[in-house]
Amino acid sequence: MYGTNAFGVPILSIITLLPSFGALVLALCPAGAHRLIRGIAVVASGVDLLLAVWVTLAFDRGASGFQFIERQVWAKSLNLQYYLGLDGISVLLFLLASLLTFAVVLYSLGPVQSRVKEFFAAVLVLETGMLGTFAALDLSLFYVFFELTLIPTALLIGVWGYGPRKRYSAAKFFIYTLAGSLVMLAAIITVYALTFSSPSGPTLNYVDLLRLAPSWSSGFQIWMFWGFFFVFAIKTPIVPFHTWLPDAYVDAPVAGVVLLSGVLAKMGAYGFIRWLVPLSPDASRDLAFIPVVLSIIGVVYAAYLALVQTDLKRLIAYSSVAGMGFAVLGIFVFNTQGIQGAIIQMVSHGFLSSALFIGCGIIYERFHTLEIRRLGGLGTLMGVFAAVFVIASLGNLGLPGLSAFVAEVLVTIGVFQGTPWLAVPVYFYIILSAAYMLWAVMRVFYLGRPSVESRPTALSVYQEAVPLIGLTLLSLWLGVWATPFLDTTARSVAGLLSYLGVGGAGFQP
Repeated sequence: MYGTNAFGVPILSIITLLPSFGALVLALCPAGAHRLIRGIAVVASGVDLLLAVWVTLAFDRGASGFQFIERQVWAKSLNLQYYLGLDGISVLLFLLASLLTFAVVLYSLGPVQSRVKEFFAAVLVLETGMLGTFAALDLSLFYVFFELTLIPTALLIGVWGYGPRKRYSAAKFFIYTLAGSLVMLAAIITVYALTFSSPSGPTLNYVDLLRLAPSWSSGFQIWMFWGFFFVFAIKTPIVPFHTWLPDAYVDAPVAGVVLLSGVLAKMGAYGFIRWLVPLSPDASRDLAFIPVVLSIIGVVYAAYLALVQTDLKRLIAYSSVAGMGFAVLGIFVFNTQGIQGAIIQMVSHGFLSSALFIGCGIIYERFHTLEIRRLGGLGTLMGVFAAVFVIASLGNLGLPGLSAFVAEVLVTIGVFQGTPWLAVPVYFYIILSAAYMLWAVMRVFYLGRPSVESRPTALSVYQEAVPLIGLTLLSLWLGVWATPFLDTTARSVAGLLSYLGVGGAGFQP
């Protein structure tokens, strides 16, 4: 499980902490120096993205285990470690977090006009939390980074959000997430206490826990399963833990909703793969039917709710619930196609949902409404934007040639291999997703005219066109040439299945 850092420098620490250093520099800037503040935010997030790309390109897809290891004991008497590393699963999400942060910084250069310094500082601190969550290999460090995302996200919703209910939405998000985190903290403390009796002493080191977990009793593993399940189910979210999401997504600013949907939701699904399943292997196999059933109910239920929405942003929010439920389903069928499909779904959903939410922001900036009945004919008024938004919408419903299609095929194959009848509601979800996305696209872009006064302007090249078109093109790349992504995850997924002892057999009810 141990690897070497070929860079010769603590590259993961540099990438993870650089945004917070940028936030510290912003704190020292005069409040009115908006041009300087925006420039620092762009440079900090842009350099961080370049370094993340560098690490991803340097990642050895043919090697197993973790790479770019950084390990230092920071509390010797307690054996708590500063332990970072990336494998084939986390490296893609690490890059995704850097990419989407840079995208929202670019987009926010124009729309954000109040408390500019505080806004970009919050985004950069949030980036540190997201990156650290994907890189942490010590459970205590994972918890620190996981919780670090809570306050900046709540601030983005409550301070820079839209509408009179934004503070309510921020508080609701905060309470839900904090409640789940407290349960996880109790589970972490219990794990730490149990390892006191191990020959190596107390530990929260991922590698040590992998060695110890199979020997834990059935009752203890069930406690671990539930201790981690609630927080990750809330974060993803899956039904019935999703009720905070529609309010938070609708009331959040574009930066907040893109990072919520594109990255923070992935932290929940990633937590299932990285921590819940490995720390409770027997219980995960025995109780897999619970997340499987909840996921199937969730994808169909959320797709139906999306079908009846009258607000474009809320429609995409419910489609996000369905999409992430689809990813959780792929994880818990416990075979190669299912888990790889879940990871591809996470990356694809990051591209497409972010592009769609940025598109919602562009529409709102010009028309000051996202009510579908008040929009119409935008394909004539904003031709280039309409074309890109429609492509992203088609990608979201699983059009062949775009990234979601690859994920849907893999997850469906994975589900069908384990339990063929479970593929039926999956097909039903795919049909519903086509219905609500095509209905929305038709009403917004190709029927009627907007009933609100507006003068549509061309897309701003750097602030709007680059993130919107860039994310859509990345979805196209993944849809056409998925091999590099699948090769990156293959060995890590095989290692997880081998550890679980399922041999690719998959979920059995």
